[in-house]
Amino acid sequence: MVDWDRVEELRSKGWDWDQIADDPKVGYHPDGSVGEPGRALRGLYHRQRSRERRKGETPSSAAAPSKQDREKAERKWTLPRIGYLLVPVFAIWFALAYAIPSPVGLVLPAIPYLALGLVVVAFILLFGLFRSSEPRWSKVYRSTLVTGVVIGLVLSGVIALGGVLFFGCPVLPGSGSSTPAPGWTSVSASAWQDSGRPVLYFYGATWCPYCSASSWAVWKALTEFGSVSGESLGYSSPSDVYASTPEMILAGISLSSSSVAFQVSEDTSGSDGTFPGTSNCVQQAYVSAYSGSSIPFVVINGHYVHGASTIVDPASLSSYAGNQNGGASAVQSSVSSESGAPWTAVQTHAWWIMAFLAKSTGESVSALATQYHWSSATQSAVASDVAQIS
Repeated sequence: MVDWDRVEELRSKGWDWDQIADDPKVGYHPDGSVGEPGRALRGLYHRQRSRERRKGETPSSAAAPSKQDREKAERKWTLPRIGYLLVPVFAIWFALAYAIPSPVGLVLPAIPYLALGLVVVAFILLFGLFRSSEPRWSKVYRSTLVTGVVIGLVLSGVIALGGVLFFGCPVLPGSGSSTPAPGWTSVSASAWQDSGRPVLYFYGATWCPYCSASSWAVWKALTEFGSVSGESLGYSSPSDVYASTPEMILAGISLSSSSVAFQVSEDTSGSDGTFPGTSNCVQQAYVSAYSGSSIPFVVINGHYVHGASTIVDPASLSSYAGNQNGGASAVQSSVSSESGAPWTAVQTHAWWIMAFLAKSTGESVSALATQYHWSSATQSAVASDVAQIS
C-alpha cells in the first residue's frame, strides 16, 4: 500500500520519481514486469490524484468532512443562514403590508421601507452563497427557511391584531377602484363615521399651494351641510410654486351638522415641506395607505379617497394670489355666493365632495337640499353626480 503522504513529502524535497519509488517508507512494490519503477509510480500517482479530485478529496487523501461536521458548520450563523432566515420574514411582511396596508403596513410601510429591507436581505443571501464553499441547499438551510416563514407570518399577524385590537386601526385593502370623479377612488372598507355621521377628513398644510386651492372646495362642501365656524383666510408659501395661492385655513374650523362630521390634520407652521401629524390610527391608516405621501389628501366616510394629486388647480386662482383682485376675501365671497371666476374654478370639485357626502349619509339629495337650503344649481349638480356613483 503506497503511502501517498510520504510521496508528497519527498516530492516537496525535490526527489525524482526513481528515488521516491526506491524509498522503503513509500511502500511501493511494482510487479517484476515493470521496467521503470519511477515512471510507473508517477503514472499511478496521477491516476490517484484524478480519482481523489473526482471525490472532492485532497491529494494527501485527507478524509472529507462527515455529514455531521457539515451540518454543525451550517448551524453557525453564517451569511447564507442569516439570509435564509430574513428573506422569508421580509418577503411575507412586505407582501401582506402591500396587500393590507392597514394594519400590517403601519409599523413599516411596504413601500419603500419593507421593499428596501427585502432587497438588502436578498443581497446578503446571494452574497453569502457566492462566498460560501458549503452546499447551497441542506437540511439546516431548509429548517432555517421554514423558521423564517413562520416568523414572518407570526410577526405580520401580531402587528395586524395589535393594530386592530389595541389601536382601533381599520383593515384596508391595498388598492381601490376608480370613480366618475377625477382623482377619486372607491375603497372597500368599513365606514368611517362619528356618531353615525360620515367623516370628511382633510390632510394638508397651509404652505402647500395645492392644499390652499383645494381648501375652497372642502370648505364650500362643509358649509352646505351645516354651520361652519372658526374660519380664517391665508395664503400658501410665497417661495413655492403658485406663490401665495389664497386659501381657507381648515385647521381651526368646526362643523355643526346632524349629517356630516369633519376631521382635519393641517400643518400651520408655514415651514415649507412640513407635513402634519395624525391624531389617531384611523387617520394614519388612510394616510399611509392611499395618500401617496403627498398633499392634499381627502377621505370621505372611509369609502372615497383623493390622493396623489390636487383637487383644485392652483393655477385657476393665480389672479387672486396675494392681494391681487381682492385676494382670499374675494375668493371666499365668490365661492360663498356661487358666482364669479373663483366659483367657476371650484364648483365642480365642491359638488363632487358634496355628492360623496350625500351618498354616504344614505339620505336623498332632495331631502338634504331642503334641510340645508341648497341652491337649485347645486342641488341639480349634486343629484347628477350622486346618480353616477355606484
